[in-house]
Amino acid sequence: MAPITVRPTKADLYLANAVSAQTGPRTEQAAEFVTWGADEHILSALALGWWLYSRGKNTNARRTANHILLVTLVSSALPHILKTAFNQERPDRTIIQGHLHGVPFSGNRLDAFPSGHAVHVGALASAASTLPPKQRNVVWSVGAGLVLTRVVLLAHWASDVIAGLAIGAALERTLRLFTGYGAAATNRTTCC
Repeated sequence: MAPITVRPTKADLYLANAVSAQTGPRTEQAAEFVTWGADEHILSALALGWWLYSRGKNTNARRTANHILLVTLVSSALPHILKTAFNQERPDRTIIQGHLHGVPFSGNRLDAFPSGHAVHVGALASAASTLPPKQRNVVWSVGAGLVLTRVVLLAHWASDVIAGLAIGAALERTLRLFTGYGAAATNRTTCC
């Protein structure tokens, strides 16, 4: 058992109960499908593929791909490390009504904090902040949809998702210090 127990807030409980009361099997099945878009294995494979593709590109494209691959790999490992220090029961184990409406069980019972999917999305959304506005807004919108699936599936409390986004963004900004990604973004005309 992890040494630090995190409890859901009143807002978390309210939102989880509201989701549980309003959800249905079709909504849950759609959310289960969409949530795969922020899965660490899929994101790591995509980042590795992009990294391999970028080897024949210009310096800025290679630097960006290096940064995205590093961010993806570290943001995939970090939630597993944090979950050894933090304990929190998933909402799907405490909000039983949801199972009557199609909510599936997610992951390990005490691994709610932080949301790993949200850490990945937070990190990649932070990296997208250097993109032109239209591209950045697409990444942010898709990311928002992905992390909302974690709340709809009752896999995480809303506060787990918010914390995961913040952890991911902070992680990405910290890794910029080692990859030079942020500084180079102001001098480039295209990312690929």
